[in-house]
This record gives sequence, C-alpha cells and structure tokens, in this order.
Amino acid sequence: MAEIILEGITKRYPDGALAVQDVDLHIADGEFVILVGPSGCGKSTTLNMIAGLEDITAGTLRIGDQVVNEKAPKDRDIAMVFQSYALYPHMSVRDNMGFALRLAKVDKATIKEKVEEAARILDLTEHLDRKPANLSGGQRQRVAMGRAIVRNPKAFLMDEPLSNLDAKLRVQMRTQISRLQQRLGTTTVYVTHDQTEAMTLGDRVVVLRSGVVQQVGTPQHLYDEPRNLFVAGFIGSPAMNFLYATLEDRPEGSVLRTSLGDLPVDDRTRQSLERQNAPRDLIVGFRPEDFEDASLVDTSRGGPFLTFTTTVGVVESVGSDVFVYFLEEGHRAVTAELEELAADSGLRDTGTQVHQIVTRLNAATRAREGERLELCLNVAKGHIFDPSTGVNLTHPENARQE
Repeated sequence: MAEIILEGITKRYPDGALAVQDVDLHIADGEFVILVGPSGCGKSTTLNMIAGLEDITAGTLRIGDQVVNEKAPKDRDIAMVFQSYALYPHMSVRDNMGFALRLAKVDKATIKEKVEEAARILDLTEHLDRKPANLSGGQRQRVAMGRAIVRNPKAFLMDEPLSNLDAKLRVQMRTQISRLQQRLGTTTVYVTHDQTEAMTLGDRVVVLRSGVVQQVGTPQHLYDEPRNLFVAGFIGSPAMNFLYATLEDRPEGSVLRTSLGDLPVDDRTRQSLERQNAPRDLIVGFRPEDFEDASLVDTSRGGPFLTFTTTVGVVESVGSDVFVYFLEEGHRAVTAELEELAADSGLRDTGTQVHQIVTRLNAATRAREGERLELCLNVAKGHIFDPSTGVNLTHPENARQE
C-alpha cells in the first residue's frame, strides 16, 4: 500500500487540447478516492496518468516515496480494473486470475495460494475451473478484480468497472467493492460518471469539470456544502432545483423574488452577500427534500418557510418517499454550468420558459396528478449562487465574516 500524490499534474495533447490542468491531490495510504464528473472532464485521463498509460505534460506524480513520472506502468506496482473485463476466454477463472503472477515467474504453490485466497474473498471458489463464457457479468467483473488482488499492489485503479452491469447488479457490486476495499485496505482510485456510485463508495470524492478540480471532500460535505453551481447540480439524485432570483431590499427586510414566491433573507446572509459584492440577479438552489406537503409540516418549528400552491404534474412513489414534479412558469435560470449539466443528463433546453421542479415528499402526502397541492419550502436550506461566476455565495468559506 502507498499514498499517491499529484502535484500540478497537467495533460496537454500535441494539438494543444488541454485535458487536465494543475491537479493537486493527496491520496492517503489506504484511502478510497473517487474521480467523478461528466464525459470529457478528464477523470479517466487523470487515472491513466497515475497508471502510466498517458504521459504527464507537467507536474509531479508520486506513488509511495517514489516519483514515477518516467516509470513504465509495469514498474509502478499498481493494478487496474477496467470497464471491459478483458478476460481470456480460453482460460479458466483460476488461470485468468493467476496469469500476471505466471508472467512474473512466481512459483506455482504461491500462485495457487494467492488465487484461492482471492477467490474466497470474492466468493468465486466454486467457479475457479469455469470459463468466462459460463459466468454472469458480475462474476466476470469479480474475476477481473481477483486478477488485480492476487498481485497485492500498492494501489488499485478502477475505470468505470461497473458500467457494463445492469442496475440491480451494479448496486450489489458497489457493496462488494466497498467491503473488499475496507478488508484489503489498499489505496484505491475509482473513476465513474455515476454520481450515485461516487456518493456511496468513496472516502472522498473529487469533482472534475473540463479538466479542472471543482471540489474535493467527503460525499456528505459535497452534498451539504457545494462550492459552486456545477458541484451543486452534479452531486445529488434527483438533482438540486435552481430558480432565477432577484434580490430586493424592502422596508420589512430583504427578499429573493422567485417564481415560487418571495424568499426572506436573514441579516447574516444579506451582510454576507454585501461583503462579496453579490449582484442583484442571482440563482437560488434547493434540494428536493427541502420541499414538503404543507399539510404535513409544522411551520411553527424550523424554517423560515415559503408556502405556495401548484398543480402536480407527475407523482412517483418509491415506498418510503414520493417524488412530485411540477412545472413552474418564470424566468429560467440559465448559465454555462447549468446548460452543461442539462446536456450531460440528457435534459436539453426545450426552448420555453417552463422548467420542472422535483420534490421529495413524505409518503403520507395526498398529492395526485393534475390536482392542486400546497407545498412548503424550507427557505433556510437554500444555496445562493452568483450566475456570472457560479460561486456559492452561502458556502461557509465565502459566507463567514472576514
């Protein structure tokens, strides 16, 4: 095992295209770190530079106590697990898992011991003599992982290893990978496009956009305190709702005027916005769980709250919660970050001023499609963003008193 340190790592291709820019990241010994972001953000390129499959244009990469910029992949003592299982179809599971050790001239007794130990860990013992064609997708992926485990490397590098599996199997394999990493304690860098995987697997998550690190932190930290508009929109499922807002000063106090109604701004937030020279036109974001059926809320506790009535569009019950969608007329929040997030998620601009809000309500709600419903919004949970920079003006690092 070993720590992995990236200092100013940059990748620029011969045509001038910049894939990764000035990545500084310290991955501790035994840590499980996730690289996540939309397609083309540079996460796989970063992983490939750690592996030695891509040359580093600038910066220093250390694995353990060695600078490995010029070392060949085979000399870095790392093991990779790819999206493709890359198993030899003519070999048994046993032979696939032990192949790298045979190439390294390891004696047969040691190979047998290591393969059987990895098979026990991965619950593959009864499949050791089968060929890959006789295995399920999940079993094949476990064989690919077993091939990495037997080498006892300093680090595991995983590039979207679950993307070929169906939804149910992905959930099962996520749990297995998490348990496996905890059991082995091997430093692991894991690339995924799926932010749900990122939130459930990693000790820390690195969010990338256009080759630049946007934020690094624990999954809960990124969810609760996104540093900017991009992180706020990318982390969370369903995604955060964004509303165009105008800051207005009134005799009774400042408010954010939105299509849902006027949101009160407390003195502390107003002073923070003033210190940061915030513009009058802003974007405010709320998580789906910040909404609730008004009939189920005690507005005398918590808050402040905004109560409004809307027409229910779609109702999706998942047992423990109910997702209620509604359309809201108004000035739609539009920024480069939000357009990129919409394109990545497949939600393209419809060309109208109508946008969809998603809420996560208590299962006791009486919401019905096509009917009017009174909803309550916990205003205190909101995040306020500068549309021109994407900065979260309510992030603790920005909002605190100087």
